[in-house]
Amino acid sequence: MSNQDQFEQQLQRQPHRALPPEWRREILDSARKAASPRHYELQTSLSSKLPMWLQVLLWPHPRAWAGLALLWLVALFLNFEAREPAQPGAALQVAPPSRELRELLQQQERLFAELAGPFENRNVKRQKSAMPRPRSQKFGESINVEFL
Repeated sequence: MSNQDQFEQQLQRQPHRALPPEWRREILDSARKAASPRHYELQTSLSSKLPMWLQVLLWPHPRAWAGLALLWLVALFLNFEAREPAQPGAALQVAPPSRELRELLQQQERLFAELAGPFENRNVKRQKSAMPRPRSQKFGESINVEFL
């Protein structure tokens, strides 16, 4: 027989003694503190800590939080139910312009044509001059001005 087996047999033969009440109270108090969600910390990732944080946050009044969540769900449900159903062809049903509107548009086009002047052919390519144009030096001068 090994020493460990002898030790276990010796422990089985000893009578059980009652734990002192003070010790029992201290042990149970420390166990309750360790098991409470406020003192319990996980050493893992954020995703496993989130349920614990929610439990700590919601623990003081869980029924109040559940009631608030229920009210939000009811409000969302009523919001979706109150919407008018979408009519698929409503946006495509456009009435043709009336005769007066067409006349106003034609009059507007004539006014724009008068203001713009004669129409030039935009397809004609303009010849660029071979001589470079003079450049303004004002930009450089305004930067070099010192402020007093």
